[in-house]
Amino acid sequence: MSTIVLYATDTMADWEYGYLVAGVAMAREQGDDRYELRVLSDDGQEVTTLGGLHVRPDGDLSDLDTESVAALVLPGGNTWNEGHEKVLGLASALVEKGTPVGGICGATLGLARTGLLNAKKHTSNAPEFLTSATEYSGSLYYEDARVAVDGTLVTAPGTAPLEFSKAIFELLQLFPQPIVDAWYGLYSTGEKRYYDVLAGGGA
Repeated sequence: MSTIVLYATDTMADWEYGYLVAGVAMAREQGDDRYELRVLSDDGQEVTTLGGLHVRPDGDLSDLDTESVAALVLPGGNTWNEGHEKVLGLASALVEKGTPVGGICGATLGLARTGLLNAKKHTSNAPEFLTSATEYSGSLYYEDARVAVDGTLVTAPGTAPLEFSKAIFELLQLFPQPIVDAWYGLYSTGEKRYYDVLAGGGA
């Protein structure tokens, strides 16, 4: 079984990972045991989300078996302008290995600080959001998009949690593509026809 790691940090933005973790749970409820979700932090201690929820992680990043990682998910927050060296080092190593890494909203600033966005297609909350990172020189690769995927690197603005989750589902092949498309259609439009596809297993 491979591990999908959700990085937990204070001020993590609640709405940016909700669709993703619910999708992983749905896959497991349907009998897909390829992936487990683990919520990990720098020290394993409780964090407080942007919405004021208290989240107790499953453990410490230092105890992670990196060989078992299927994807790393970095939610946004108000703390990405400095620190987070441990998880950003992990992100760099995973991208080099070809393992999916997703950063949304503030986490894209963290990725910019590592230099990971200097030669890969990417997006964020706005182009100027990344310019405070002195290590960032990738403006030519910036895309004004709901989500950007370059290899196994996924980036998105904080207003696009659906697109962010969809891209990661596709990289992981969490569901057959018709199910992913119907899931996205249902949550982006609310149209019953997409629910009917999901209820029928994609038929």
